[in-house]
Amino acid sequence: MHKFISLIALLFIFNISTAQIKAGNPEVDPIQVQKTFEAWSAYQSKNIMLSRDFKALDVTSKEISKESFLDQLANGNFIPIRLKSEANEYAYKLFKILPKTDTSIKATINQIGFDAYKNYKMEGTAFPQFSFKDLDGNLVTNETMKGKIIVIKCWYIHCTPCIREFPQVNKLVEEYKNRKDILFISLAEDSPEQLKTFLARKPLSYSVIPDMKEYMNESLQLNSFPTHFILNKEGLISKVLPNFESLEVALAKESKL
Repeated sequence: MHKFISLIALLFIFNISTAQIKAGNPEVDPIQVQKTFEAWSAYQSKNIMLSRDFKALDVTSKEISKESFLDQLANGNFIPIRLKSEANEYAYKLFKILPKTDTSIKATINQIGFDAYKNYKMEGTAFPQFSFKDLDGNLVTNETMKGKIIVIKCWYIHCTPCIREFPQVNKLVEEYKNRKDILFISLAEDSPEQLKTFLARKPLSYSVIPDMKEYMNESLQLNSFPTHFILNKEGLISKVLPNFESLEVALAKESKL
């Protein structure tokens, strides 16, 4: 009987160890990366992409839902670290923020977590109703977009990150030019006159809808730019994304469904 119990215990320990091995080890030292705000910021900007699909683990290495993971980032005292995995797979684990860590790190993580949680909760919901004309006078409505995958970029002229990704998003439009079931639309805060002058110097391949500040603030409740939406063919929000890198991956996945 004692041998049987010992065998069960060994199998239990083995299963836990195996699960942790599959999850992988942290790709960076969680202590070192939070020693300075600069170190954390440099790591976070290149390695933490919370809008992507990922495996989420809590501080005990237990797998949890993405919603719970983001909620803890937004409201807790944790730092997310990517675990070693295959190139196209993402796994993040929560680690406690150390007592003497720069408070700016916690504040930044809470904000990132809040934004990611809010975006995640929008997925699967209907895109707010609208009926607007683009710079070429074409009417764009929820009805005209039905049955198509819609990629929406939200931006404004003085948003440096928004403009920096123009070459990348233009290349994305070119990549999908033969897909008649995929449309690229952008919502801009600025007036038609401002946009026409600006876009003459910095072309954007998306259809551009002007004067969208109120709509983006009130209907979409955006507080960071750029923000990208992918709508599925039923008009539901499939993904809400903060940058081109995440957009490219999500669109490749959505276009194959």
